[in-house]
Amino acid sequence: MSIFRDRKKREMPGLNTAALPDLIFTVLFFFMIVTHMRSVPMKVKYQVPSGTEITKLVKKSTVTYIYIGKVGEDTRIQLNDKLATVADIEVYVKAERSRMQSEDMKRQVVSIKADRETDMRVITQVKQALRRANAYTINYSATQENKEKEIK
Repeated sequence: MSIFRDRKKREMPGLNTAALPDLIFTVLFFFMIVTHMRSVPMKVKYQVPSGTEITKLVKKSTVTYIYIGKVGEDTRIQLNDKLATVADIEVYVKAERSRMQSEDMKRQVVSIKADRETDMRVITQVKQALRRANAYTINYSATQENKEKEIK
């Protein structure tokens, strides 16, 4: 009978947390490696136009961005982190397409982020350059317009 009494007196052992810091740093290291943060320093100033029928892009890896905005008083085009001309767009789009995986090349989308005061002549020139580069899917970036403003 003394055997049964000893088992009742035992307490639950504490949880060993010695490996917890290793696990936390492993997970942190994993997220640091996997996360892809791409930031392009803006050299042009632009104010995004607003719209009512806005949809989000589904796959961001197939998107090529072209920024059009003001530098001083001039309207300029920015490709990645460099100021460029309309003639540079064709080479840039083809180079971006060549960096994509083969299945994504067909689904390349060019997103134009232009200032709301940009002259339509510049937008037309950019579109002509995109046609020469065989980039026919174009997206114009905008912000959602409040519908309350339309009612008032």
